[in-house]
Amino acid sequence: MSSLSFPEFIGFAGVALLLIAFFLNLFKLLRADHFAYLALNMIGAGLACLSSYLIAFMPFVLLEGTWALVAAVALARNITRGGSNRARETTKAPR
Repeated sequence: MSSLSFPEFIGFAGVALLLIAFFLNLFKLLRADHFAYLALNMIGAGLACLSSYLIAFMPFVLLEGTWALVAAVALARNITRGGSNRARETTKAPR
């Protein structure tokens, strides 16, 4: 078995970060609006995007690039709003 190429290595690292964020959120250990969750998503998707670009797989460049951009915007909002880690409360309309 050969060693991993650079694109494979950063691709695995990015996907690992995305999966860590997903599992921590799924098991209610990390909220989706928490700084760490957003940072893991932004960095993980950014690495996966770069890996996809390096192997010229454009569908995943679009997917992961969009994911990283959305996570970056959410992270910036989180930071500019004082780093609140609480979910926004929503009001349900009466039935």
